[in-house]
Amino acid sequence: MAETETIPFPQDRTCPYHPPTGYRTERQGQPVTPARLFDGRTVWLVTGHAEARALLVDPRLSADRENPAFPVFTERLASIASRRVELLGVDDPEHNTQRRMLIPSFTVKRTAALRPRIQETVDRQLDLMIEQGPPTDLVSAFALPVPSIVICALLGVPYADHEFFESKSRTLLRGPSAEDVEAARDALDDYFRTLIERKRADPGEGLLDELIALQLDTGAVDHEELIRLAVILLVAGHETTANMISLGTFTLLQHPDQLALMRASADLMPSAVEELLRFLSIADGMSRVATEDIEVGGVTIRSGDGVVLSTSVINRDEAAYPSPDELNLGRTSRNHVAFGFGIHQCLGQNLARAEMEIALRTLFDRLPGLRLAVPADAIPFKPGDTIQGMVELPVAW
Repeated sequence: MAETETIPFPQDRTCPYHPPTGYRTERQGQPVTPARLFDGRTVWLVTGHAEARALLVDPRLSADRENPAFPVFTERLASIASRRVELLGVDDPEHNTQRRMLIPSFTVKRTAALRPRIQETVDRQLDLMIEQGPPTDLVSAFALPVPSIVICALLGVPYADHEFFESKSRTLLRGPSAEDVEAARDALDDYFRTLIERKRADPGEGLLDELIALQLDTGAVDHEELIRLAVILLVAGHETTANMISLGTFTLLQHPDQLALMRASADLMPSAVEELLRFLSIADGMSRVATEDIEVGGVTIRSGDGVVLSTSVINRDEAAYPSPDELNLGRTSRNHVAFGFGIHQCLGQNLARAEMEIALRTLFDRLPGLRLAVPADAIPFKPGDTIQGMVELPVAW
């Protein structure tokens, strides 16, 4: 992989709902090409849809973040790169064991049972927002509280602590410095270390309580493993969905024809959510490391090579989607990789879909005059080295 042929990864988006313009040249060329990370390391950048799905089910591609060859996107995340990451950052058989203990809490049936609670949460947040009156920041008033409240209820985490863990989650994901990231991770670990001990003394009814009784107290997992699992579930359970709700709202307001289509038919909501997931691809970059040589997309990925899969470009592959850069809420394809693919496909995807569907439908039903309170180009959105979304979203109605 010649450095002169590489492009930097990650890059910032120039539009919050389109891939970085610097990646577009890759879409016109090979589906697997060299890219350069912040530290000068060259890795393979995967932008082809078929190639990505093939690699994500290939056992020769490892998600083990304790592997010294595992690629890291930013300097600040390098400070915690050697720390074990449960579920997302382990391979089978450990991954399968962890996933099996969590799957019952995230099934379609379990999610369906949560829908009334999600609806109540959405309605309550909108009541508060409407009572406060416009203008307001939709992120802090609605997009963030809804998934945060839901994941707290599911896990059995006190929502009274939301300001603490939301703040630490933001720092963990986007800095500003390596020291800040490490301190945030330590703080979240300490938080769950204390909460688990409190729950052992006074059990509740959340998933964390179930894991303590069925896994920790039986010796199936140790204390530190449960702490790391809890951190992953809490952070991933509210950060990603909050960004999808806020960026999804912004995108719909920028595409009034598609918004009108969605509002005209409640039956369209499931496909609308899938299209938004594909179109926005907020988790833009999945890292892996090859443990053996792999032939794919006309190149040979050597053992020890880092691999980065650009979700935003993969989900805009013309070979998989006609007119991929157009938002089309009637699109029927569900083979996007916004939730990943293969054994590491997002465990909470059913819950995320339900939250998005209920939040967006109810938001636009109750506030048909919802609009941006400032010009679109004045609204800040997140840089390319973290989960994509809106920093804030001033709206009026």
